[in-house]
Amino acid sequence: MINKGVEYLSNEDLLAILLKCGTKDLSVKELANNILKEINNINNLKDINYEKLIKIKGIGKAKACEILASIELGKRINNKLNNISQIKICSSENIFEYYKNKLSDKLQEHFYCVYLDTKNQIIKDKLLFIGTINQSLVHPREVFKEAYLLSASSIICIHNHPSGNVNPSNNDIIITKQLREVGLLLGINVLDHIIIGKEKYYSFNDNGV
Repeated sequence: MINKGVEYLSNEDLLAILLKCGTKDLSVKELANNILKEINNINNLKDINYEKLIKIKGIGKAKACEILASIELGKRINNKLNNISQIKICSSENIFEYYKNKLSDKLQEHFYCVYLDTKNQIIKDKLLFIGTINQSLVHPREVFKEAYLLSASSIICIHNHPSGNVNPSNNDIIITKQLREVGLLLGINVLDHIIIGKEKYYSFNDNGV
């Protein structure tokens, strides 16, 4: 890499540098090759998770974490908006552009809330739930507790559909209605609930729901 430049290295070479060393049974190049065989295509490396990595012969906890950290750094470098506070809320598309890189490759549903001040400036966003979104999981208490702690005036809810289908489920509709009603009682406006897919999104507000 020093002599010729990083762009001349193969995928196997790059992984070997990350792994640093092999095991008593496998050289570092063989270990790198095992990972490439597992994912079939280098583009699939971004989707690999901890559980898959540690099942590969020769990959332990430390090596798995090093690889995942490198992948995450790459994603963050590639994401033009690395900080939620950089977003100026003009439309639901602004929110989608930020969260599509954050959520489009997740295999479980992630539920975020964005908390805003009286001028609709973003104070903070917070991941509140992971798992299939349902009434028992997404409880308004947790959503609005954070709003009070931050002195937020309004919120925007976001979650992903791993299937890529952004049409709201019955649970999505029920939860949105509950959050809206509780928000009205507490004086904290729910501006929108946005569902993120692979390359598209659904906005309850844009659709007049």
